[in-house]
Amino acid sequence: MIKRIALNGHRATIVTLTMNPALDITTSADRVLPTDKIRCRGTRYDPGGGGINVARVARVLGASVSAVFPAGGPAGDMLANLLVGEQVPFHRVRIASSTRESLTVNEESSGQQYRFVLPGPQLTFSERAQCLDELRMAASSARFVVASGSLPPGVPAEFYQSVADVCRELGARLVLDTSGTGLQHITSGVYLLKPSVRELRECIGRDLGTEAEQVDAVQELIARGVAEVVVVSLGAQGALLVTKQGAQRFPAIHMRSGSGVGAGDAMTAAVTVGLCRGWPLAKSVQCGIAAGAAMLMTPGTAVCRRDDVERLFELAAEPVDLSSVSR
Repeated sequence: MIKRIALNGHRATIVTLTMNPALDITTSADRVLPTDKIRCRGTRYDPGGGGINVARVARVLGASVSAVFPAGGPAGDMLANLLVGEQVPFHRVRIASSTRESLTVNEESSGQQYRFVLPGPQLTFSERAQCLDELRMAASSARFVVASGSLPPGVPAEFYQSVADVCRELGARLVLDTSGTGLQHITSGVYLLKPSVRELRECIGRDLGTEAEQVDAVQELIARGVAEVVVVSLGAQGALLVTKQGAQRFPAIHMRSGSGVGAGDAMTAAVTVGLCRGWPLAKSVQCGIAAGAAMLMTPGTAVCRRDDVERLFELAAEPVDLSSVSR
C-alpha cells in the first residue's frame, strides 16, 4: 500500500527517490570505548537517506519537492511522521520489513564522530516494482528526479538504470548520487552524476591521485554516454565540474570543523535547485558548495538553514577553468 502526503494539490518540480531510507539517530557521549557501557545523552531523531535529505534541503531552499521512498515497521512510521512535521511532501511505499536505523555518536572529549550505518531491509520484487510505479506517477510533471543513496539488499545493481529509463520516458532530467554497484551498473540516461573521488575511483577501477586523472576519468564516463554533466565532490577541497565542453575546479568555503553528515546530500539538493531556477551550471555548483558548508553549522543530521546557505553563497569563490591550466 502506498501512502501519499501532499500539500494543497502539490505537484513537485523536483522528485527524489530514496531506496534505502533511514531513521537517523544522533547522540553524544564523553568517550567512546570498547566493552564499557557508553552513557549517551541528548538524542536527536531525523528522517534520513540520500534522497530524503535532498528533499529536506530543497524544501528549505524554497523548491517544490516531493520524496518517494519505501518504508516499513516502527522506524518507517517514525520517519514518515518526522517528514510530516517538516512539511516535506512524500509518497511512501509500505514494505514488510522494517526501515533501517543509523546511529551517529559525537565523542565530546575528542571532538570525533562515530557513525554506524546498517544495511537496510530486504525488498521484494513487488516492492521494488511499486517504487518504480510510484516514481513514475510522482514525477509525471517533474523537471528533475534526484535518485540518491545506496541500494538495500534485494535490489539489483541495475535498478538505477531502470530509474534512468523511467526518467527518459517522462522527459525528466535525472540527477544521480550513489556508490558501489549501483553506480557501476549505470550505462546511460543520467543528466548529472555526483560522485565523490572515492566513488569515482571505485567506478573507474583505478587510482585517481591527481586532478588531471580525475578529469580524464570523468570525461571517459561522459564519452561513454553515462552522464552529460559530472560534479565530483572533493570535500574540503571543493568540487570539480566536468562537461563535454571542459572542466572547472571550485574552491571550498572554509568553515570551522563540524558534523559533515548530509553535506553531500545538501550539495546535490542545492545544485538541483539552482538548475530549477534556470541558473548556469557553474552558479548552481557554487550554491551546492554553500549548502554543503552550511550543513557543518547544524547539529547531527539536522537540515541546514536557508539564511546560512544564502550568506555562504555570497562568499563562494569563482571557479578555475582547467582548460587553461597545464595538465
